[in-house]
Amino acid sequence: MKISASPGLNTAQSVDALVKTIRIPPRPGMLAEVQAELAQAEPDPRRLAAIIANDVALSASLLKLANSPFFGLRLKAKSVEHAVMLLGMQQCALLLTGILARQTIQAEKVALAKFWDFSAKRAQAMAELARRLRVCSGDLAHTFGLFCDIGIPLLLERFPDYQATLDLAGQSATADFTAVEEQRHATSHAAIGSLMARTWGLPETVTLAILLHHDYAVLEDRNTDEQVKNLIALAVLAEYSIQKYHGQPSSPEWEKGGPRACLYLGLSGDEVDDRYEEVQELFNRGQ
Repeated sequence: MKISASPGLNTAQSVDALVKTIRIPPRPGMLAEVQAELAQAEPDPRRLAAIIANDVALSASLLKLANSPFFGLRLKAKSVEHAVMLLGMQQCALLLTGILARQTIQAEKVALAKFWDFSAKRAQAMAELARRLRVCSGDLAHTFGLFCDIGIPLLLERFPDYQATLDLAGQSATADFTAVEEQRHATSHAAIGSLMARTWGLPETVTLAILLHHDYAVLEDRNTDEQVKNLIALAVLAEYSIQKYHGQPSSPEWEKGGPRACLYLGLSGDEVDDRYEEVQELFNRGQ
């Protein structure tokens, strides 16, 4: 496959100049307040609830998510403080981060409903797989699943032909996804997404995993942090489960990363099918 590169983007200086033209949303003030409270030696659930409750719309969105079938709460959360008590401070902070991301990133002339639906499903599937396989915390997996492709809408907003790039990258059976992006735009959704994650104060493990999540060779690299590799491998398995759930054929990304991810996680073919059935049950509960 021949890929044409954008002209005049060959030097490091021009790449840096290009990146500066891509809109990275600043971290919302409420998110900074929430993260500051969680960073305290003894975070206070009531103070956290009070910070969130200052925004009526965000509070309503948080309660709607908390009471969704995905969490399966025996009691319905009646207030933000009640939701914090039922779900815990970390989980509520993660839900808030996702709500803020969806509200903040609105690319003009681009329909993002499918993007956010897939991101939410990937986050849910990764949290479930993390709990089943016990390779990392469900909270960390959920955060990465929600944010790992966050650079895509930012690049859709910046480049009129970026959708064509996504199509090329997603169809290539040999070229690395991010290599296709870099040849056409001198950057990638992984690089831009990692930058946004760092700007928003997400854990360093998440920001590095976002940067590397299409570089499946890192799953065999002893120098790469185990938690980073866990997140990347779980994402490959989660995306495969989502595609299978929707009746889609195996994707080139699964062919490139699936065998490495399964080997890293120690999963046989039958075990992969078992994990898929668990994810399918999770999605069915959420309907």
